[in-house]
Amino acid sequence: MSTTDNHEQRSARILTVDDDPTFRQIVLALLRSEGYTVREASDGLTAIKLLQQESFDLVLLDLGLPGAGGLEVLAGAASWKSQPKVIVVSGDTTGPAILGSVRGQAYHYLAKPVNTVTLANVIQDALAAPAAMPLEVLSAREDWVELLVPCEASAPERVQSFLRYLEGDLPKATRESVGRAFCELLMNAIEWGGELDPRRRVRISFLKTVRFLMYRISDPGAGFQPEQLHHAAVTNESDEPFGHMSEREAQGLRPGGFGLLMAGQLVDELVFNEAHNEVVLIKYLN
Repeated sequence: MSTTDNHEQRSARILTVDDDPTFRQIVLALLRSEGYTVREASDGLTAIKLLQQESFDLVLLDLGLPGAGGLEVLAGAASWKSQPKVIVVSGDTTGPAILGSVRGQAYHYLAKPVNTVTLANVIQDALAAPAAMPLEVLSAREDWVELLVPCEASAPERVQSFLRYLEGDLPKATRESVGRAFCELLMNAIEWGGELDPRRRVRISFLKTVRFLMYRISDPGAGFQPEQLHHAAVTNESDEPFGHMSEREAQGLRPGGFGLLMAGQLVDELVFNEAHNEVVLIKYLN
């Protein structure tokens, strides 16, 4: 980030909305120490008035507010003076709260309790990211979520910030392994299938039953042939586990190329369609 970008980010205007005075003061102290201009509201109606009267770059929004709840605040976004990114910071991780936040076009979701380092990092990343294209909701059932995701580099973490809480009753190791595989393959779909063009969309589905957890990712590209992926670790010979790195360097690609190989080891089944522009990840549950 350039010095100019850093200065602009630090001069950002942030509204924090929370009815817990202790938490609100902690957040205010953090934001002011980072040089942000901060306003606060302790209830939904005050937040709505501020958003209609003043311009903000970012909103930190609790859901369980007196007067008007956080989802009601989000529902009035069309009347806001500006269109800031919204980070929901809430102790409510139920399906209706998560999916309501996605429908309300929240940018990111953080569950309380949240440590200040994590909060500061998410705020910094949100302010540094370009104006985000919306996540289009096609289905918002707790057992079947379907979204159209813009081909932006920030999208995988944005999406996972919501979906990870729908896996809340699963063991931590399961959530982490499936989440890593999903984010890696979604990034591949965005980078290669969507060519990082935010006007293009990747279609994702999240299905959860008592027996399995499944993600389906369909990108807008023409697909690929696995044997031609010389820049990926999946094509390496067994005696040359890093053979693809020279090809990546020659093509000017970022370090990596282990995504497909890693994803296949983190889930129970990884199945591609014939064109290889659609993939299904399955994790079986005990």
